[in-house]
Amino acid sequence: MSDSRSDTSTKQPRHYTAVFVVLLLVSYGIDRWTKWLAIKQLGDGSVHTVIPHVLSLRLIGNPGASLGMGSAVTPVLAIFALIAAVALSVAAVRATSLWWTVCLSLAASGAFGNFTDRVYYAKGFLDGHVVDFLDYGWSIGNVADIWLVIAAVGIVVLTICAVPSGLWHKTQSQDDNK
Repeated sequence: MSDSRSDTSTKQPRHYTAVFVVLLLVSYGIDRWTKWLAIKQLGDGSVHTVIPHVLSLRLIGNPGASLGMGSAVTPVLAIFALIAAVALSVAAVRATSLWWTVCLSLAASGAFGNFTDRVYYAKGFLDGHVVDFLDYGWSIGNVADIWLVIAAVGIVVLTICAVPSGLWHKTQSQDDNK
């Protein structure tokens, strides 16, 4: 028999969903805005040094993934980014930890941001290039990539610190169905 009280340890508080939506929209908006600025300001091929030998602004279209890898399979990368973004969004909405919600939201935003480029700048089927403009000397990226790195570091820290996400725990109703 099921207890009529809700098990709050396996349900996400409603305000976490609001955090997810707001963080996703704001971080996605910042990514889109910075890419628009990069195209507008750096589209002429100019390079602007921000911190010598550390960070410059230079516009490139990246057909691949990190460090340009996978440039021959751009449509596959686009499909993977869409699947990842949707899965991360579902996980963020289901997470019972605010910190997990934040990390998963940033990861979803980064995936959606780069997927948007592959669709918007496509000449064929999902073959668009990602707008990269943050030149670190060894790699060039964008704000969506920053969100992905922050999310990855956060997820590693949450995992090491054993912060429960609520994503892999059985609910009371699942136990009752056995």
